[in-house]
Amino acid sequence: MSLISCKNVYLSYESNTVINNLNFEVNEGDYLCIVGENGSGKSTLIKSILGLKQTASGHLHLIGGINGGEIGYLPQQTTAQKDFPASVYEVVLSGCIAEKKGIFFSAAQKRKADENMKKLDILSLKSKCYRELSGGQQQRVLLARALCAGGKLLLLDEPVTGLDPLVTAELYSLIDRLNREDGVTVVMVSHDLFAATQYATHILHLKKDNSFFGTVDEYTSSELYNGYKGRDGR
Repeated sequence: MSLISCKNVYLSYESNTVINNLNFEVNEGDYLCIVGENGSGKSTLIKSILGLKQTASGHLHLIGGINGGEIGYLPQQTTAQKDFPASVYEVVLSGCIAEKKGIFFSAAQKRKADENMKKLDILSLKSKCYRELSGGQQQRVLLARALCAGGKLLLLDEPVTGLDPLVTAELYSLIDRLNREDGVTVVMVSHDLFAATQYATHILHLKKDNSFFGTVDEYTSSELYNGYKGRDGR
């Protein structure tokens, strides 16, 4: 089942067109990595999928019955967010706020928070202060929060930025497991071309007038990949 349909889309950033005539589709169970140079429109596209930014033209739709309440979003983390004075449990549970009715969270929502913390191996940190955690632990907390917000589709904007190689590998493995074992559809912005081609099922390489969309095998056989891979440093 198709979840995202993008047809003939043009995107602008600060009055400048960054993407021309973009076409791609995300189906249920896909793991799509969005790659490209700085300024190519990766974060702009994610915000457009979320409905936070309008397309200049074309059609970008969430379909297949999915709605905003079924999307979990993990944005690039700011310094202020890293110092947020709340418990791990409070941060994760806040992912359920869109479906909250009344003043208090329901027992089902609290169970969902516990289940997602357990799934990401952070249940033991439940009472810890978020700002006292390591960078990798904080990203697990935010990922658990995103799962509470919407477990059907995850939008991740460079989730491993600033993490050391070991923690990065662990987070990639967690995201891969959510996709393969739990059937969560993943759309992730990444600068890590090696990881993108290792874990993803599809690649969207943004380039203003010549974007690529296809399977990993198709991408690694393309001229765009071969001209870009050396910049990944591997």
